Amino acid sequence: NETIPYIFSVSYGDHERSLSPEYMKRINLEFMKIGLRGVSVLFASGDDGAGCHRFDDDSYTFEPDFPSSSPYVTTVGGTMFTSIFTDVNEKGNDISGGGFSNIFSMPKYQMETVAGYLNDSTIQLPDSKYYNSSNRAYPDVSAMSDDFWIIINRLLMNVAGTSAATPTVAGMIALANDARLDAGKPVLGFLNPFIYQNPGIFFDVTLGPPSQACWLNDLEGYPVSKGWDPVTGFGTPDYRRLIQAAMQYY
Repeated sequence: NETIPYIFSVSYGDHERSLSPEYMKRINLEFMKIGLRGVSVLFASGDDGAGCHRFDDDSYTFEPDFPSSSPYVTTVGGTMFTSIFTDVNEKGNDISGGGFSNIFSMPKYQMETVAGYLNDSTIQLPDSKYYNSSNRAYPDVSAMSDDFWIIINRLLMNVAGTSAATPTVAGMIALANDARLDAGKPVLGFLNPFIYQNPGIFFDVTLGPPSQACWLNDLEGYPVSKGWDPVTGFGTPDYRRLIQAAMQYY
């Protein structure tokens, strides 16, 4: 394990529909193997909201992405400030990729959490014909994905997207790993069981519009809600709480 990093942050994805189930299952096997080695793999959830696929008969369905729909990676969605002039509060970014896989069953670690979202009568969910609510739900967490400032070749640039959010979360996990290693503990490894056991370490993002979907058909995606939702996951990490929980985790 000394020859590979403890964390991978990946900004790549493709529609599940465009890939063969055999290919995705084979890739999942590799995700499982690297997780067993104590490596954390984080993927950007994508920038198409719930996604949209139009069939030949002009009907529509939501379009989940892979590998963000894999049960064996940690998927990061996106948020933005409620005002471009202040950082008082966050809201979900409607481009934040999220939803339910059409291929992979829902893992046990998230069943209770996702059921709470699906069964909340105060949430106006999209028609169930557009997605498979019994399958893997994503994203797991989120971070800032709009008006995100970076420096490249000494130039200040403004970027956006979950490709900005994912390395942000990965960097915080790296610091949590560092604290654990200093205390003689192993790194966190596969993150999702830790995340779903510690929802209180996240800032719960409850504001914002539903995610984008089939805008040509006036079809919106998933609503943001209290607790986990398919736009922001559990929300954005609170660094101090993250470190505290990481130090108490096995």
